[in-house]
Amino acid sequence: MIRNPILPGFHPDPSILRVEGDYYIAVSTFEWFPGIAIYHSKNLKEWTLRTHALTDEADLDLRRLPSAKGVWAPCLTRDAATGLFHLAYSLMLSHNARYFDVDNFLVVSPSIDGPWSRPAYLHSVGFDPSLFHDDDGRKYVACLEWELAGMGRPGGIVIQEYDPIEKKMVGPLRRVWAGGTRRGCVEGPHLYKRNGWYYLLCAEGGTGYGHCVTVARSRSVWGPYEGDPENPILSAADDFDEADRDDFLKSHRYEPSSPLQKTGHASWVETASGEHYLAHLCARPFVPELRCTLGRETALQKAFWTADGWLRVEGGKRPRLEIPEPALLPADSPATAATAVAVPAASAAAVPAASAAAASARPARDHFDGPWDPELVTPRVPLSRFGSVTEKPHHLRLRGMQSLCSLDTVALVARRLTSLHAEAAAAVDFDPDDFRQSAGLVAYYDNMDHLFLRVCRDEEDGDRLLVLTRLDNGKRNDIYCAVLPPAGRVRLRLTVRSRELRFFYTLDDAADRSIEAATWLQAGPVLDTSELSDEYCSFGEFTGTFVGIACVDSGRREKPADFDWFEYRPE
Repeated sequence: MIRNPILPGFHPDPSILRVEGDYYIAVSTFEWFPGIAIYHSKNLKEWTLRTHALTDEADLDLRRLPSAKGVWAPCLTRDAATGLFHLAYSLMLSHNARYFDVDNFLVVSPSIDGPWSRPAYLHSVGFDPSLFHDDDGRKYVACLEWELAGMGRPGGIVIQEYDPIEKKMVGPLRRVWAGGTRRGCVEGPHLYKRNGWYYLLCAEGGTGYGHCVTVARSRSVWGPYEGDPENPILSAADDFDEADRDDFLKSHRYEPSSPLQKTGHASWVETASGEHYLAHLCARPFVPELRCTLGRETALQKAFWTADGWLRVEGGKRPRLEIPEPALLPADSPATAATAVAVPAASAAAVPAASAAAASARPARDHFDGPWDPELVTPRVPLSRFGSVTEKPHHLRLRGMQSLCSLDTVALVARRLTSLHAEAAAAVDFDPDDFRQSAGLVAYYDNMDHLFLRVCRDEEDGDRLLVLTRLDNGKRNDIYCAVLPPAGRVRLRLTVRSRELRFFYTLDDAADRSIEAATWLQAGPVLDTSELSDEYCSFGEFTGTFVGIACVDSGRREKPADFDWFEYRPE
């Protein structure tokens, strides 16, 4: 069986694709660099982070973008005629006053591992662009159109032709679909063709507790499209009529009987053996507050096509925690070598456990002396702006940058929190010159909501200190302080046990052998994990919690901290 979510932690807006015996999922990365994470699997059950598509800062300027802006909703496809992979995506710049300033782009590569082309600009009429390759070689982009009239609101789905030679949109922009329910906010379209029908697979209801998946079809790419009589085909919530309500979160639509919430933004894939699956986003909130610390995750549901040509989810409309695995084919089976699918296809009080198979084979402890772990990412700018693994061998050296509250250059290296039973730890060598310099371990939702256990210097008497700083929706408090020896390595640790988040430290050299070998001292009170979440945070949304290491120098932007190792272990 496949256990959901298949990509636990912050992995929203999955776009799934099969190429012969390989499956790929691309997900949104928002303000995190590099952009667009691409996962790989051979069996739909075990997934590893394969690569990122947007790796050049010249092609992806995220600096000064607020939390939850940046790269939205990638659509991963492959043109069977040329063998080229395509990624369409939105770069969300702002939605102040509900204007939704966004630019949409397309990159192309001969290999899933790149190199990817320079971005080709598509348009700015809305977000969630999806590229479709038709049988005759023509290409079309579908997306949500944002209406600017009045207060600004989601419109319908629009389609326009794309010229791959000229690398630009051509012909008229046509409105083709207004949605298949009265939930409102039809978005996240993916366009497919099957048995002579064009299918639109969309999300509706807002990316909250009323989220759902709907389907429409037409004999022409331009429509008219007819809705599936059973819409929505997948949702954690019962159907409702709130098309005129702008609240995307819709907490009142929480359905306690569903193990996965916020179910929507799906894409479809057909296996080599002819089985069908939907990849979709989901969330697993703490109740009763409905706070999703892990953010929006990726899950799979098994599906089938009816005799009259409609897509259905096996077992009904509710998402399931466990689904059947696809049938495995022999490596030399003709079906395995079939022509590649060339259309895009898409991932509570006691939070259900995620699939252990989603973890990669990389070691839990990283000594920074091998290939860079792609799970380690940075906010807005590349690691090269402030970090090096060569200046001090077998260490990651971070040069102090701006505070963790900044939207510009922050020396933070972090990875997604993928379980609510996990721990992270690091060993740091850091001798701050004054109170303006800090380095240590971070639990980070965004620039205004995080915790930083940091080695620093006392402003008055010059003691080297260990301080735990809490940023609580922009309000800063130091909630723990201890005096450290004048010099020497400090090991830092955090543990997540459902709602309980704790920080620790030790000077014990045994921690360099293993976490369990050392004696640890608790640093500060027990904290509420749920406060690192979309719903609790007032300044950001749509992302998820990260854990990592950071260095701050608010004086000269040059003081280095040397991290001997960083360890992350989900349970």
